[in-house]
Amino acid sequence: MSDTLVWFNPSCSKCRAVRELLEGRGIEAEYREYLDLPPNRQELDQLRAALGLDDPAPMLRRGDSAYAELGLEGAAPGRLLDAIVAHPALLERPVVVRGGRAVIARPPERALELF
Repeated sequence: MSDTLVWFNPSCSKCRAVRELLEGRGIEAEYREYLDLPPNRQELDQLRAALGLDDPAPMLRRGDSAYAELGLEGAAPGRLLDAIVAHPALLERPVVVRGGRAVIARPPERALELF
């Protein structure tokens, strides 16, 4: 099992770029397809801590239609995390986690900050 986890969506070009970047450097990672295996609230709390965020707003894809439909602009942190649990496509991607730290890999080269 790898010590690196990538919250991954195979249809996302940034996710695919992170995979190519890591594999090109010989870095093994576990790729969690979070749309098929959605995160629970505890996992999101851990992810928020690893990202060093008090406010989970940067973890959400604001351009996703569910963001506007659910009226998430200015929502409380708990409501934002609950929205991701219910609608995992709202999770910004890719997120790379290693050694208790995480980055939202936009651009993909940000993933290298963990190595």
